[in-house]
Amino acid sequence: MDRGRKIRPLGTAAVGMAILGILLLIGGVTVAQAGIVGSKHDFSGKGWGSDDSCAFCHTPHGGMTVTGTNVPLWSHKMTTATYTLYNSATLQYPAQQPRNQSKLCLSCHDGTVAIDSFGAQNGSHFITGKQNLGTVLTNDHPISIPWLHQTMDDNANCLGCHYDFANGNYRATYTPMYTESGTIYMECGSCHEPHNKYPANGKMLRYSMAGSQLCLLCHGK
Repeated sequence: MDRGRKIRPLGTAAVGMAILGILLLIGGVTVAQAGIVGSKHDFSGKGWGSDDSCAFCHTPHGGMTVTGTNVPLWSHKMTTATYTLYNSATLQYPAQQPRNQSKLCLSCHDGTVAIDSFGAQNGSHFITGKQNLGTVLTNDHPISIPWLHQTMDDNANCLGCHYDFANGNYRATYTPMYTESGTIYMECGSCHEPHNKYPANGKMLRYSMAGSQLCLLCHGK
């Protein structure tokens, strides 16, 4: 050892970066789980035309415009299916053919468009199992239905939509609704978050099903 050599103390920034690196290594598994990477919507390791987790739905350049949605730079082929809809005597408004906001999901989940049909590529890998809803939606929760405040039950709780119980914050709306031409609609994304932001809820739900919490956000009893 060179005893004449002075040892410089590490700067604050260097120490901070070292600690951050250790924490990321320790918490890496948890971080990876709470997002699209490694989730059921991550097809990057399938060999289906891209090793980019986002590319199956989005593109940084040349994305298509999907009317009635706020989706950024969409690149997946859209379904053109016609659906057999849910119906019930208790519906205040009849179910409508799914609007584009829900077709973003149905473009894989109705089984008529391949998962790997994105960009200029026509894919060949179709969704299977229970995730394939098909085009007969008679046993599924209605989507693309108008949501009007005056149609809510008399004892519906306003806080069901306007309060974030998990974080204790008031919001304009907690359960996402989608507006087109001044009308608010409930869509697939009102219950599901496709980027797996809340993995503890399972099934990419925005809110827990424990005690029917997700249902009670809209169905206040």
